[in-house]
Amino acid sequence: MSLAFQIIAAQADPTSGLTAIGRGIVYGAAAIGPGIGIGIVVGNAITAMARQPEAAGMVRTTMFLGIAFTEALALFGFVLSFIVKGGG
Repeated sequence: MSLAFQIIAAQADPTSGLTAIGRGIVYGAAAIGPGIGIGIVVGNAITAMARQPEAAGMVRTTMFLGIAFTEALALFGFVLSFIVKGGG
């Protein structure tokens, strides 16, 4: 096979472009859930601190734990987007 034909064949292969799109969709979808979850956690923590200011320290600690666990889901999605590449 000539070099020119190999270059044309490599450019005609849509697999790399589709893989990049797939990785973007996987990570984008994986980031939606944790984003909503963190918003709910922080919103409820603010409401709890406004209702009972004396419990703000405990609520804040629990809020940060909830944010950390929820953010772990986004990291799983990030890793999954790299695993998608492993098929090719």
